[in-house]
Amino acid sequence: MFFLKKKYVWALIYGLMLTAFTFYVVMNTFVITKVYSAVPSQTNETGNASSQKLESIQEEVSSKSENSEPLSSESNVNENDTALLTQSPVVTENSYSDPNISITITEDRVYDTSVYVAEVYVSSGEYLKTALAQNSYGKNITQKTSEMAENNNAVLAINGDFYGTQTKGYVIRNGVLYRETASANGEDLVIGQNGSFAIVNEGEISAQQLLEDGAAQVLSFGPALLINGEISVSESEEVGKAKTSNPRTALGVIDDLHYVFVVSDGRTEESAGLTLHQLAEYMHSLGVEVAYNLDGGGSSTMYFNGKVINNPTTNGNRIQERRVSDIVYIG
Repeated sequence: MFFLKKKYVWALIYGLMLTAFTFYVVMNTFVITKVYSAVPSQTNETGNASSQKLESIQEEVSSKSENSEPLSSESNVNENDTALLTQSPVVTENSYSDPNISITITEDRVYDTSVYVAEVYVSSGEYLKTALAQNSYGKNITQKTSEMAENNNAVLAINGDFYGTQTKGYVIRNGVLYRETASANGEDLVIGQNGSFAIVNEGEISAQQLLEDGAAQVLSFGPALLINGEISVSESEEVGKAKTSNPRTALGVIDDLHYVFVVSDGRTEESAGLTLHQLAEYMHSLGVEVAYNLDGGGSSTMYFNGKVINNPTTNGNRIQERRVSDIVYIG
């Protein structure tokens, strides 16, 4: 009898320990926040001026199209437009302009889905930025896209690559290297200090080299949708276990300092959502040279001029922003 009681006691203790361990693993993975420090910079004296090296990468994936037509010529920041260069910001429900930034918002309807397009012109690459949730790099640190946008005085913002859901994949934000652990077959978007776009494979170049070559931002999600103006995804290609049609977020460049931020709705009766190939086709129709897929699904959010303008949803039952790790913004 004593032996049986002792046996049951040990079984109970083991069960409690196993439950406690499982609870810790779940909490550590999804709940417990950890703030990490940046990877120490190893940039040499010429690192800040080494954008020429990055430009050599960009020759393979040039972000300039001589034949592309602007979506809206009226929104182009032109050196001869002296009125724009001297006026205070002009803001309407679907546009913003100041001496350095011009943004026009349009809503389109394709593939039974609402798509929101922000066409952006800037005078310098410095106006294309990223921000981290709670201004911290770490694990399980999240915020709503709108909150990060407001904290950083963003005019326009979309969700980023949600680096916090991964343990690998390069993370460079605003010229600071945070994570240099490569992801197998990782296909990244590199945004240079001059605002140019390039697609690189993490297996072919280190994060430190990208930083030294002049990278301002490296986003690690993917895949690339367009390279040199050509669709680079197949009709059957998808992200992980994502559904075929989803809310989507993408970033593209048409010409020098001329971008499009694109977010689609999905998972609702009003909007079916897009496949990656449909998103690539749509970006191609806008004259985009290089386009990159960012985190989608419930994360897909576009913020403009103080409010969220799309309908973010995780399951289609409720329109609500998801808390994410980072944003890409203009400001």
